[in-house]
Amino acid sequence: MRLTSRERVLTSFSHEEPDRVPCWCGASEEFWTKAKRQLQLDDEGLRVRFGDDFRRVFAKYAGPDFPLSEGATSLTVFGIERHGLGYGQPLSHPLTRATIKEIHDYPWPEPAWMDVSNIKAEAQSYHSQYAILGGDWSPFWHDAIDLLGMENLYIEMYNEPELVDAVMQHLVDYYAASSERIFDAAADALDIFFIGNDLGSQTGPLLGPQLFDRFILPHLSRLIDLGHAYSLKVQLHCCGGFAELIPMMIEAGLDGLHAVQPNCRGMDLRTLKAEFGDKILFNGAIDSHHILINGRPETVCDKTREVLEIMMSGGGYVAGASHDTILEETPVENVVAMFDAIREFGVYQKR
Repeated sequence: MRLTSRERVLTSFSHEEPDRVPCWCGASEEFWTKAKRQLQLDDEGLRVRFGDDFRRVFAKYAGPDFPLSEGATSLTVFGIERHGLGYGQPLSHPLTRATIKEIHDYPWPEPAWMDVSNIKAEAQSYHSQYAILGGDWSPFWHDAIDLLGMENLYIEMYNEPELVDAVMQHLVDYYAASSERIFDAAADALDIFFIGNDLGSQTGPLLGPQLFDRFILPHLSRLIDLGHAYSLKVQLHCCGGFAELIPMMIEAGLDGLHAVQPNCRGMDLRTLKAEFGDKILFNGAIDSHHILINGRPETVCDKTREVLEIMMSGGGYVAGASHDTILEETPVENVVAMFDAIREFGVYQKR
């Protein structure tokens, strides 16, 4: 029986086998524009062509207008000016030498600055056909790095842990309240609380299990519990290698991990599936670092089939690229080949 995209995704989150493996497509604006042009499709037409089983809705910023300083190209809600390509890099770290009192006195944003009034109507416009992602992205780890500076953040974890606690508390207070406003307005039209914090590198976690447990996990757990309180699945985007942290994420109740990068240390797909495949959903895993960018469509098809053979058994898998956003330099024909292969080889044989 053919399922709707929403049914297909939720069945996979339940670690049962749906009709076929669900598809996920995250792409950079540059790739998306290129793909629409080459395939002569609009936004929704491209999502349908790729077979994307998800749709995402956002709150909109409606707070004060803060002018940018010279040289800055963007500004975060926490007052961090940035410069450079894409999201850019911070121009300063305003809390590098702050005391705990100065941290409490910092001009933290108001959750009410985010307009949630149109989220429910936007989600309902898909008529329950797709799995709807919502909630605040909540990248509190990245924001702490912006505010304190990465090296200083690590130093303060040892020298003055209460200071790091104060920064994290303020950050997650904001994100939790922002998402709570979203969920109060629209939770019954949402399916998945989607959050993002990159905790891994090519060579392993950016912080070990002890520091993760001390400084990150309590706040991650708070967001997971918030999503569950509104009957939502919770999926974390986390780049890099972080296998050592996955058992604690599972213990905290996390439902899904995106986007699994098999080229990073510890992220061997067979091992991940064997150890954790019945406990958490994996999303991604098709190599966008080498295969999608540099391969030919036939190679992409073969590698996609290999990943499906490892990951799809028993459900608990969503297929897509191993990076959050498909980059502009990725050939459109390779992405088409990946999604066509998922549909061809990702069909479950009902017994």
